[in-house]
Amino acid sequence: MTASTSRADLARYRWLFLVAAVYDLALGIAFFFFGEQVLRELGVGIPPHISYIHLPAVFVFVQGVGYAIVAMNPLGNLGIVKVGIIYKASYSALAAYYLLTDQIPAMFFAWFGLFDLLFFVGFVWFLRRAWRAGAH
Repeated sequence: MTASTSRADLARYRWLFLVAAVYDLALGIAFFFFGEQVLRELGVGIPPHISYIHLPAVFVFVQGVGYAIVAMNPLGNLGIVKVGIIYKASYSALAAYYLLTDQIPAMFFAWFGLFDLLFFVGFVWFLRRAWRAGAH
């Protein structure tokens, strides 16, 4: 974004990425340390090995770290934003597929898909504004 873009606009996008960071960091930590309890409480089957919970939890946590990096310098980290767009679109689409085919193991996965869809929209909106302003 250039001089035509206000500092207030950039501040709003920083908040968007900060909220996304906190969201994914919290989910990653929660599922890493309490994943089995969460799944039990929701009536979802426990996978045969804890790594099936830990590996995606660590991935989600690392995504959160990426969004924190973007929050510090949105225009300097457009590559991370692009990866975030792919990540959020992928999860949202997969959650929607399982919901629409009545195969979703628990509704909280659909809620995560909805939240990721909202982040996806915000990330795309930011990236489009950045491109229009000449940032690449």
